[in-house]
Amino acid sequence: MNPVGPRGCYDEAKRFQEAMTMAYQMHHGLETRIVRIFNTYGPRMRLDDGRVLPAFLGQALRGEPLSIFGDGSQTRSFCYVDDLVEGIYRLLLSDYHMPVNIGNPSEITIKQFAEEICKLTGVELNIEYQPLPTDDPQKRQPDITKAREVLGWEPKVDRAEGLQRTLEYFKQKVKVPAERMVN
Repeated sequence: MNPVGPRGCYDEAKRFQEAMTMAYQMHHGLETRIVRIFNTYGPRMRLDDGRVLPAFLGQALRGEPLSIFGDGSQTRSFCYVDDLVEGIYRLLLSDYHMPVNIGNPSEITIKQFAEEICKLTGVELNIEYQPLPTDDPQKRQPDITKAREVLGWEPKVDRAEGLQRTLEYFKQKVKVPAERMVN
């Protein structure tokens, strides 16, 4: 991580939050939990939140080219919201106070993800490559070993099922011409 780069505030704020949580836990004896949330998706996402999934779904449904930053070889892992909530709930009920990664370790490249979205929405793959933002992570894949060991948790909803559920929501939010509607 680059602490003074464009993403520095985001990255450092997360580190600071964990450090402060641990300091309060140790100094005051407070019961705390630290969850590290990885790329989560599902219905009710905002179309304009800047993440790849709503961007791709919105672009595909509107018949626009999908914007890929860089060459598309960077990876992401997507966790369906129901799985995330279950992981957080189990952590809250536990007595474990160290950080726990909650996410789906099933990794995919951005280019492969664009192909999945086009197949799901029934549109032809049309990519518009753009420059990769400075300090954009090349890999985002959680190690959920602690979640499995301590919480007995792992994601249950596979990406195909989660994307289908999410697509149904996005169809209602995106103004899609009738001839573009996919069942």
